[in-house]
Amino acid sequence: MATKAEDRHTQCPVARSQGVVGDRWTVVILRELFMGNHRFDEILAQTEATPQMLTTRLKRLESDGMIERRAYNTKPLRHDYVLTPKGQAFYPVILALRAWGETWCKTRGEAVAVRYTHRPCGKDPGLGTACKACGEVLRKADLEANLSPAYARERESKGSVARKRMKAAE
Repeated sequence: MATKAEDRHTQCPVARSQGVVGDRWTVVILRELFMGNHRFDEILAQTEATPQMLTTRLKRLESDGMIERRAYNTKPLRHDYVLTPKGQAFYPVILALRAWGETWCKTRGEAVAVRYTHRPCGKDPGLGTACKACGEVLRKADLEANLSPAYARERESKGSVARKRMKAAE
């Protein structure tokens, strides 16, 4: 969401941040960009947003400097959505939300949705923003993701449904 005028009149960084990423859709769009989905249809399928909602959020993220559009096709015009340095700096927030969600929003017995390997040390970094094994601050480029079977099936199912919809529209 674009920073609202009232957010610029406060010194509170939480309120100002809320003005940029303060809704569910924006955060899950950013999650998808971090997961490597850069095209509208990929993001649409995984977020299950409406096309109008996704378009609105992508425009806001672009105007807030979190992402930029890059044309990958001219006829018809199609864009990739790429994180800017400002957008990439949001990654620790994604990790913190992941840690909180894994800790407080799961039922007993549910597997961790995404397990990472921290490439520099080769260990599971655990939950949080620093590697529990070596103490380094976690960076996206240093993590290898392994989705739980249930989460991988969920994501594949969403992608499959989207591909079927696209074929039907052709």
